[in-house]
Amino acid sequence: MVDVMSDRTMADDRSGDARMTTDGDMAIPLDPGSTAEERLVRPQTAGEVIEPGRALALADFAPPALGAGERLIRFAYRLGIPSSALSSPFRKPARPRLLATVTSGLPGHKMAGTALRAGHFLVYGTKSPIGQVDFGGAARLTPLVERYVHSFAWLADLEAAGAREQVAPVAERIIGAWLDANPKAPSRPGKGAAWSIANAGTRELNWLVFAPLILSGQDKALRSRILTAMNETARWLDKNVSRAEDLLAEVAGWCGITAAGLLLPDGKPRRLFGEAGLIKALGELVGDDGGVLSRSPLGQMEAIALIVQLRACYRAVRRDPPEALDAILSLLVPPLLALTHGDGSLGSWQGGWAIGADEVSALVAASGVRTRPLREVRQWGYQRVVAQKSILQFDAAPPPLAKHARTGCASTLAFELSCAGQRIVVNCGGSGCAGGIMPVRLEQGLRATAAHSTLTLDDVNSTAVLINGKIGSGVSEVEVDRRSMAADRGNSGATRLEASHDGYAARYGLIHRRILILRDDGSELRGEDMLVPTGRKGQRGKVGYALRFHLGPGIEAGLSEDRQGAGLALPDGSYWQFRAGAEVSIEESIWADAQGRPQPIQQMLVQGLVSRGGGNFAWLLKKMG
Repeated sequence: MVDVMSDRTMADDRSGDARMTTDGDMAIPLDPGSTAEERLVRPQTAGEVIEPGRALALADFAPPALGAGERLIRFAYRLGIPSSALSSPFRKPARPRLLATVTSGLPGHKMAGTALRAGHFLVYGTKSPIGQVDFGGAARLTPLVERYVHSFAWLADLEAAGAREQVAPVAERIIGAWLDANPKAPSRPGKGAAWSIANAGTRELNWLVFAPLILSGQDKALRSRILTAMNETARWLDKNVSRAEDLLAEVAGWCGITAAGLLLPDGKPRRLFGEAGLIKALGELVGDDGGVLSRSPLGQMEAIALIVQLRACYRAVRRDPPEALDAILSLLVPPLLALTHGDGSLGSWQGGWAIGADEVSALVAASGVRTRPLREVRQWGYQRVVAQKSILQFDAAPPPLAKHARTGCASTLAFELSCAGQRIVVNCGGSGCAGGIMPVRLEQGLRATAAHSTLTLDDVNSTAVLINGKIGSGVSEVEVDRRSMAADRGNSGATRLEASHDGYAARYGLIHRRILILRDDGSELRGEDMLVPTGRKGQRGKVGYALRFHLGPGIEAGLSEDRQGAGLALPDGSYWQFRAGAEVSIEESIWADAQGRPQPIQQMLVQGLVSRGGGNFAWLLKKMG
């Protein structure tokens, strides 16, 4: 639960006498004679809190309104009565065929499609020869490659790589090999990667959307096998969708069911069944402000992509989708845009990486939703501050619950900062693409607190990082307060964020509180990290702490003469200075770029021992010139 905190000034900065003269540039004083807020701006009245944090809430969407006859059909289909018996009870079941041709709303990746034509699956830099892939699942692939292969997401890439007559033979060869390896669906999900609800639902949707690639050949026997597989997969999803591994997987399953109801014969009962289940599942997946419960931009993008492709199926049969589906899509896009930097690419949160602006903009364009980034992301938990060309992103919420997490990260109170599209402070990101060129062995490390720009105690994660993308105990409550601050004494105004979490309370008896103040002109970010004792536990002794600031790609960092700060030379020629009240060191780090590739970067590190009775650490990032 998230509560509004009372306004509070930052603790006095004790490092005001220090000066930094890196490369002869002017020093940044930290005046000890005033609080941080007095040094910057005076806050407006206490009643002008503009974004109080609130507890995560689920959105509530009603299934499409139906007449009595359609409600009866849907109920009967749910009980297991065949759709042919409900649609045309006095006729023979229709032969397998497709009722319409769908035009995909999402472009694929031409490079990956070209690799398919050359005989390889290309997944984030890793090539897997098609002839060596075990489609039956006995020889395990990395989870990333398994999803790509068994969900048939590669069909979009293949379509982008050439004319249909050039790429269709490749698609037919692959699907033929897949059907040979998977002749029959198992009784329950989970019997191999091919038969998770997420992969089966997405596969059914992709088969129907990209049907011209797999059904236009001259092999009538293969065409019949594919149509039979479409029908059998839809029936399997009907029976098993409620056993989905998580909510996003359930949404994928319902999308496959609904698409089959639209495009396969005698589909009305299945469509009615699918629409009701889909709207209910989306209502459980999405919070009131449109953020998915996994808190992952990857999950947000996947949910948007599923709905975009399903809406393409509706267009193909000239039917309007349920109003609730369009309403949910309109909710999903603004939170995703809230995690974009000035160049349009995404921040690195909850397993995501710096996904490029072209991919994000293509997805948003395909959605048809014209909107701006969400300013008040209260339930999803990411605070966004725009100050001219500078953008601050701040994780002010607990990690997702274990049942929702696929690539859960212990990132609470981490931040990213960019200016004019250049990333200055980042998180490492990339655990969601581990298994491509990003090594799988780094996956858990990339989800750790130390892989994010925040504070750690004793090299321990603020929330436990478990295997298979899950997370354990740790942060359960985050308090957050956001305020506008008025200009004063010739200085510009600012936005002040204050948040705290209890991830270290049980083990160390300390609450981590962070205050960030970004000037409205975007030239200065002041911060203070405080460790506040809670209860009577752990008041004696000391514990190691580390403040990490992972630097953006291409930044050259040099320590000041007194080693209490650093100068940052950005690739665009601008220059920033960092100042702390303690010794700073510069170490190596890693960052996942737009293609999910590991890139070497640097990190600034402030570390030492702090009393169990608490402590505070003030720091400053300022643009020079």
